[in-house]
Amino acid sequence: MSIARTQRRQNTVTPTKTNRDIEAFEQSLRPKELTEYVGQSEVKGHLLVHMEAARKRKEALGHTLLHGPPGLGKTTLAHIIGNEMHAQVRVTTGPAIEKPGDLASLLTNLQEGDVLFIDEIHRMRPAIEEVLYSAMEDYALDLMIGKGPTARSMRLELKPFTLVGATTKAGSISAPLRDRFPHVFKLAFYTREEMEQIVERTARILTIGLSDGVPHCIAGCCRATPRVANRLVRAIRDFAQVKDESTITLDRARKTLTSLGIDDVGLDRTDRLLLQSVIEKFNGGPVGLSTLAAVTAEEDETIEDVYEPYLMQQGYLQRTPKGRMATQMAYDLLGIDMPEQVQRQMFG
Repeated sequence: MSIARTQRRQNTVTPTKTNRDIEAFEQSLRPKELTEYVGQSEVKGHLLVHMEAARKRKEALGHTLLHGPPGLGKTTLAHIIGNEMHAQVRVTTGPAIEKPGDLASLLTNLQEGDVLFIDEIHRMRPAIEEVLYSAMEDYALDLMIGKGPTARSMRLELKPFTLVGATTKAGSISAPLRDRFPHVFKLAFYTREEMEQIVERTARILTIGLSDGVPHCIAGCCRATPRVANRLVRAIRDFAQVKDESTITLDRARKTLTSLGIDDVGLDRTDRLLLQSVIEKFNGGPVGLSTLAAVTAEEDETIEDVYEPYLMQQGYLQRTPKGRMATQMAYDLLGIDMPEQVQRQMFG
């Protein structure tokens, strides 16, 4: 690989000094290669095949769409793809591309084989999507110059590149855009064993020891999500270091998790507030998303993208055509008896 090529392998987003430090720390916790990446075995297997095939053909990897709940590793996978393909990764988000000219500037500055990572790709405006179609299919950019009778079209040739899109709402992406991704992967929640491996890896990077039982304890409280695991390990590390403890003990882990409001099954105060609101204020449901957001002082998207997926996956909440309903497991968790009328409504 040339020196110039090596120098180009960097994130092109230019954060502030404070954000740069935070980003560098976050990057240090992220695996750089697929062999270091824990979990998502099926996705990794397919990516290995597609990347190896692309390298043998000396082509750019086919455009790839990654979808799933937040914190499961979509951004990490995008950077791994860049590293594995020896390519530069350029990063942006759907909302940040405000007009076709913004997208044109990004695309025309890509070198052959580069990876363009668009996070929250479902939030791109339709006019932006239309510009992206020809870029993805033909590696060309069709632009309109001028307005009115004097307007004319112009085509710019682009160098072959890989678009990696990430979204928490695959259903919100238009069909024409989704169909232009030859590779579409859904990231699933992680198993407890995988989460233990992630906790142990993060602790090694942070150079903090873990006593017996600590990885198992933390893994059960991190919502099957690596991002949460990293946050909890760092928080517990801080509490331990303040007490001059070089190793995180099981007692220290449990006390820190309790102070953070996280219970044994990984639910935090907001999770329990959501379930409690559905049960006590709406008789177990059904209740609409906007109503639930107003009652809990949370945004609709935050509830739908961050809290609901895990609560539904764990069986505490269910979504019906009429709204959200608490399950028997939610009543048991909060120690509340399910009223007979609610049982009849749910079970007939």
